[in-house]
Amino acid sequence: MAESSEPTILEMRSITKEFPGVKALENVSLTVRAGEIHAICGENGAGKSTLMKVLSGVYPFGSYTGDIYFQGSEVRFSNIRQSEAAGIVIIHQELALIPLLSITENIFLGNEPRKGIAIDWVEAKKRATDLLARVGLDDDPDTLVKDIGVGKQQLVEIAKALNKSVKLLILDEPTAALNESDSQHLLDLLRGLKGRGITSIMISHKLNEIEAIADEITIIRDGRTIETLDVKRDGVDEDRIIRGMVGRVLENRFPERNSDIGEVFFEVKGWTVQHPQSADRLVAKNSSFTVRRGEVVGFAGLMGAGRTELAMSIFGRSYGNFISGQIIKDGKEIRIRNVDEAIDAGLAYVSEDRKALGLNLLDDIKTSVTAAKLSKISKFDVVDKVEEYNVSEKFRKSLRIKTPTVDEGVNKLSGGNQQKVVLAKWMFTDPDLLILDEPTRGIDVGAKTEIYGIIRDLAAQGKGIIMISSELPELLGVSDRIYTIFEGAITNEMTAEQANPESLMRSMTSTNKKAS
Repeated sequence: MAESSEPTILEMRSITKEFPGVKALENVSLTVRAGEIHAICGENGAGKSTLMKVLSGVYPFGSYTGDIYFQGSEVRFSNIRQSEAAGIVIIHQELALIPLLSITENIFLGNEPRKGIAIDWVEAKKRATDLLARVGLDDDPDTLVKDIGVGKQQLVEIAKALNKSVKLLILDEPTAALNESDSQHLLDLLRGLKGRGITSIMISHKLNEIEAIADEITIIRDGRTIETLDVKRDGVDEDRIIRGMVGRVLENRFPERNSDIGEVFFEVKGWTVQHPQSADRLVAKNSSFTVRRGEVVGFAGLMGAGRTELAMSIFGRSYGNFISGQIIKDGKEIRIRNVDEAIDAGLAYVSEDRKALGLNLLDDIKTSVTAAKLSKISKFDVVDKVEEYNVSEKFRKSLRIKTPTVDEGVNKLSGGNQQKVVLAKWMFTDPDLLILDEPTRGIDVGAKTEIYGIIRDLAAQGKGIIMISSELPELLGVSDRIYTIFEGAITNEMTAEQANPESLMRSMTSTNKKAS
């Protein structure tokens, strides 16, 4: 690593953290220079978030071994309030904002300015306006958080951190749920904070962003520190980061497969769906498409184009108000009016939001795996616990879910392993058509490759796969055919050989609907 005149603001020495049956961190060390943007990379389950929770006091002193030095002094935080008082603020991937409170109320929650014993809301709003200007957000501070997008919510979290006189800002997957423009704005903001002397630690699976913004990168693998790279000095690129993360070169991120595509077995015709709140807005406009057995069909579109809305409305009318359209499966029209009927018809849907819609985070793995079709493991409406365990254990082994036992809570798993549990849940229903909505969002490159392998194996079994993704290289690497969507309408259909990023982007931004 290159020598630098910048002082060290943070040093974590030989941090070890254990959970029952799992050593999450083993002798991890981290040094961060003042005023830099320091990235932490690693596969899901490598220990990145655990290390930051140790630093911020979420895991208090005494629950781990090792030493932490901040601004030259040893610190032993018992809770997150103590770390924030020292100037360390962590913004988790799941934002800690209250939707029904205003921006101002969220920024000052628990730290409101006062006039005597009363809250001084005039002063709070004035300070909130100043803080929002610092992060480039011009929304009215009285706006409810639920009425602004995720990108703006991230900015509110940063404004909240600035109000706490942050010296070290930790961001855990800050752009995972953001579109390209919001992501770029956030990265520009981090550069601006760096210019004001604020140090940042960023955890992200988006390696192109890490390469573009980080001064140094620390790579963690299997709970151990592997190396710290100086981005400019070491000439770091994505392939170099991947090699450190997975311990090998990934020659092909998309597993090769010999497509054995059969006949059309699933067809949607003239599918039209109304927005649930706006009667004059259609989220699906006369959409028609087909899926063949053994085929992976990609759906490409910009955020808000209507990909998820189309998928959810097909899966048991889970979104919007159905207006018209047909679903034909194996040559016969079928009527699917709810999720139970969708499952019985052989459909499965892996949601883009695994934590809110895909899993109950209070459940253990075995309960989660079998939840979508309990009838398969029940006798006289009573769940056979032995069969439940055996089924989930089979999926644990076949999908290589990293956990010592299927009795473990899903909330303790990494993002990639949680996604495997969601896949297992729907594979257990033995579907003919599996709809995957952003199946690799927020997971590392190694886990992505494993998910691609699972998709390949399911297609090889003759199942039809619909894959929605915001990552065009992913769609191009996995799909046999790709449909594009713009403003609720299907605008084009291309084979994988015909498609490229430029042609897809043209069709994703065009109102010129393809001829039927």
